[in-house]
Amino acid sequence: MKASTFQTLIIGLLCLAAAGLSGGLYNQYQRVTELQSANTQHLQTLDTLQRDSNALKDTQEKLQYALKDLKQVVDTGEQQANTLDPMLDQWAQEIQELRDGLAGRATAADLTALQARLEHVEQQLLDLRTKPSSPAPTPSASKPKKTARPKPAQLSPPFSVLSVESRGGERFLAVAPHDSRSLMDVRLLHSGEQQGAWRLKVLEPNSAIFAVGAQPDQTVQLP
Repeated sequence: MKASTFQTLIIGLLCLAAAGLSGGLYNQYQRVTELQSANTQHLQTLDTLQRDSNALKDTQEKLQYALKDLKQVVDTGEQQANTLDPMLDQWAQEIQELRDGLAGRATAADLTALQARLEHVEQQLLDLRTKPSSPAPTPSASKPKKTARPKPAQLSPPFSVLSVESRGGERFLAVAPHDSRSLMDVRLLHSGEQQGAWRLKVLEPNSAIFAVGAQPDQTVQLP
């Protein structure tokens, strides 16, 4: 074999080997590129999962804080209810005692007035029986008598006067129906307001003056 032919053969084999090596390197490069791309996608997926995990953790912490605040509100509400219930019971008892006292005083006053009227009538009957008959006066001697104006009858209000309350520096009169047993029926009257036909005109230190239709002004003593 000639030397030139052998060299040509060697060069050809080297070229084939270089071509095969180049093909293998290219395949390895493509494989590495695919692995890098897959690794990048995995990293992006991992970052997304990490962000979702952090967001979920933040939401969980917010829910825990909200649950804690809600528990505090519930505990505070229970404490206020436990404090308010005895106060409401005490107020209801005090109001009932005031109503009973007012009813008792009103009954005693009515009895006293009735007794005074009976004694007055009895005295008039006694005077008529014991007074001697006198001759009728002549028309010339008769003088017209002044007729005494009857005093206006004192009306009883159709409600119970409970107390005087102060709101914002102003005085209000607390009233309620006679047969009421609930705090919801208690009403605060300011000057100019009315309960039924009774309109509060003036709230004095010890009494309240009402206007009742065409009747004279009625004075109600405060408890």
